[in-house]
Amino acid sequence: MMTTTEYDVVVAGGGPVGLFLACELRLGGARVLVVERLTEVDETVKAGAINIPSAVAFYRRGLLPELSAVWEAARARMRAFKGDTKLPPKFAGHFAGIMMDPDLFDGSDPVWADVGPAADAGLGVPQAELERILARRAERLGAEVRRGVELTGFDATGDGVAVRTTAGTIRAGWLVGCDGGRSTVRKLAGFDFPGTDPEITGYQAIAEMTGAERLKEGWNTTETGTYVHGPFPGRIISVEFDGPPADRSAPVTAEELQESLRRVSGVPEVTITKLLSATRYTDNARQATEYRRGRVLLAGDAAHVHSPFGGQGLNLGIGDAMNLGWKLAAVVRGRACESLLDTYTAERHPIGAWVLDWTRAQVAVMRPDRHARALRKVVTDLALTTEGTTYLVTRISGVWQRYDLPGDHPLTGASAPDLELADGTRLGDCLRTGRALLLDLADDLELRAHAEGYADRLDVVTAACPGRPNLAGLFVRPDGFVAWAADTEGEKGLPEALERWLGAPGAGTGQS
Repeated sequence: MMTTTEYDVVVAGGGPVGLFLACELRLGGARVLVVERLTEVDETVKAGAINIPSAVAFYRRGLLPELSAVWEAARARMRAFKGDTKLPPKFAGHFAGIMMDPDLFDGSDPVWADVGPAADAGLGVPQAELERILARRAERLGAEVRRGVELTGFDATGDGVAVRTTAGTIRAGWLVGCDGGRSTVRKLAGFDFPGTDPEITGYQAIAEMTGAERLKEGWNTTETGTYVHGPFPGRIISVEFDGPPADRSAPVTAEELQESLRRVSGVPEVTITKLLSATRYTDNARQATEYRRGRVLLAGDAAHVHSPFGGQGLNLGIGDAMNLGWKLAAVVRGRACESLLDTYTAERHPIGAWVLDWTRAQVAVMRPDRHARALRKVVTDLALTTEGTTYLVTRISGVWQRYDLPGDHPLTGASAPDLELADGTRLGDCLRTGRALLLDLADDLELRAHAEGYADRLDVVTAACPGRPNLAGLFVRPDGFVAWAADTEGEKGLPEALERWLGAPGAGTGQS
C-alpha cells in the first residue's frame, strides 16, 4: 500500500491545458508536477483563437493584459499581410468557412450582459505563445514542470498512483492525462473512446511560396475541397474530402502540401519553396464516456478529439482545466470528498459532446458533393440574416455555456456576470486568487454569517452594485460559475450550496 506521495497530482502533458490545470491546482494548494515529453515548446502552427469562456477565465486570473499584447502583435502581422493600416474592429468568426458579418449581430440577448472586458478581447493568440505564458505562470505559482520526461506507464490503487516515466517512478495521489488526442494515459487506463471515423485530410501550415498572388484571401470553397490563405503571411489551410491520410504521424512535406493546395485551389503555379511549420489533421471525432476512472482523470484532447474547424479544441480544454483544478485541489486538501469529482464529468461532458457535433456539422456543410453544396447555400442564406448571425456567433463564442446546478435563480449555473461595483472594481477582480467568492450586495449580516468556517477557501466581499439593484448576493465557485444567487426578496439555500461545493465548514488542511 502506498503510504507517502511526492506530489498530490502528476499532470501528464505540458501543453496549454496541462499548464493551466497546474496553475489552478496550485491556487487550490495542491503539490503539482507536470511531465512533458518535449524538451521545448512545440512551434508547429496549431490553435490560434480564444473564445469568450477562455478569455473570461484568463481575465479572472489576471492574464488578459499579457494575452492582449500578443494579440496586438498578431494584428500587426495581419495588417502587413493585407497591406492595409486598418482592420475591422470586430471578428465574428465563421461556420464551415462561411464568414459572419459583425454588423448583423444582435447582442441584446441576456447571455451577453455583463461579460466584461473579455467580450471585447478578440484574442487571436498562437498556441505556442499561450503555452509560454502559462508555463511562466505555473512556475511562479510553484508548480514543477519537467520537460523531456515521458510517461511510460502507471499503477493506480485506491490511495495513489505510481507513475512510471523515462526519468524514474513518481508517486502521487492523482494522475491527470492532458497528453493529447493519442493520450497514453487514456489508453493505459482503459477509458472507452467511442465516436465517428475520419473522412478528410487537412493541412495547416506556415510556408514561403511563389505564385501565391492568385490564391484568394480567407476561406474558399472549391469543387474539390476548401482552402484558406491568410490572415498571416504564408498561412495556408488545405482540406480534401478523400479520406484520412495513410500515415497521419509522418512529417508533412512541402511537396505533399503543395500538391494538395494546387488540387483544391486550382492554382497550378503556386509553389511551396520552404515549409516553416506544418501539421496534418482529420475530422476523427471521439469522446471518453467518462473523464475519471478512480485516481486517473482526463482533460483536453485526451478526453475528446474532433476537427479544428471553429477553433473549439483548445478552448474546450481550458474549460476542462478551469472546472477540474479547484475540485481536485479541494479533494487533495481534504476539504471535499471524492464525490465532488463526479461533477467534473457531469458538467464538462455535455459541452464536449456539443463541440463534437458542432464540428461534425461543419464537415457536413463543407463536403464538395452536390447535396452538401445545396445545404451550404441554405446555411449561407440563414447566416446572412440578423437571427442567423446572432445564433451562430453566440454558439461560436461559447458565451452560452452554463452548468445544470441546483437552484432556481436565473444566474445559478451561469458564468458570473462581471458586475461593476460601486467602488469601481469588478467582480472579476475578486477572483484572482482562485478562491470561492460570496458577494454581499445588500450589506446583509445574516448572509455573511453563513460564511463562518470557510475563511480558508472563501472570500467575502460586501459592496453595492448600482447596475443590479435587485440582486442581493452571489456565491461564485472558484471557476467563476454561480452556485447560488438571491434577489432582494430573498432566497434560501446558501448553507447547502456552500457545503455542497466547499465541503463542511472548517474541513481540510492548511498545507500547500
